[in-house]
Amino acid sequence: MEKKFKQIESDIIRVAFVGPESTGKTTLSKALAKDFETKWVPEFMRTYLQKKWDEKRKTCTWDDLEPIALGQISSENELIQKANKIIFCDTNLLELMIYSYIYYGKCSAEIEEYALENHYDVVFLTDIDVPWQADDLRDKPNEREFMFAQFKQILDKQNIKYVIITGDLEKRLKTIKEVVNKILKNND
Repeated sequence: MEKKFKQIESDIIRVAFVGPESTGKTTLSKALAKDFETKWVPEFMRTYLQKKWDEKRKTCTWDDLEPIALGQISSENELIQKANKIIFCDTNLLELMIYSYIYYGKCSAEIEEYALENHYDVVFLTDIDVPWQADDLRDKPNEREFMFAQFKQILDKQNIKYVIITGDLEKRLKTIKEVVNKILKNND
């Protein structure tokens, strides 16, 4: 089988943010990349689906998942080669797999295989304790608790270690930096 969703080998520390929509993943990824003077991987799904919405006024379908997965891992593989010790991923294939199960009740075997096989040194699950902000793509403002519970349940079921991130931006950044600095110290 072609390994199109596989991460490239790297000694760079990989940090992934997953969680329901509008919980600060992008804000955290950008801020941390700036603070640690490194790269961050934008959420490819957002760019892909915003373009689809702008051009066709269409939302995500099952057929979009494979190109989204390929775009996400391709971006990660490209940017990790330019990263400085650590890279911050604003979502990953794991997030896509979870959304696939939530929206479609299933996930392609290949996406799921690599979502579970690809390695991150730490996964942060962003809590819903921040205000929801509407945009063209967000569609579940009243299901945030359900979505968070689904993320938690799947992470637990797959035995994926994660840290729940709560509080305002300052508290979230402080918590993440403490965890990341421990990892960096242990890797020196």
